[in-house]
Amino acid sequence: MKTMTFSLHVSAEKYQRYYQGSAKFVKVTASDGRTLKFPANALQKFVSHDGIKGVFEIVFDDNNKLVSLNRLK
Repeated sequence: MKTMTFSLHVSAEKYQRYYQGSAKFVKVTASDGRTLKFPANALQKFVSHDGIKGVFEIVFDDNNKLVSLNRLK
């Protein structure tokens, strides 16, 4: 299993584009500088009225399939 951490701040308006399907993936820069792309719907459980904000840890299996996404803070 591989893990990466990243910070994310997405306004509620911007996330709505993901939710409506016009953007299917989120692209972020991990804390170690690597670029990471994952399905936008993985963030759905973290959406509030203000959007999405926090530090997250993402876990991938050996085939680079998403296993879990957790908010650290």
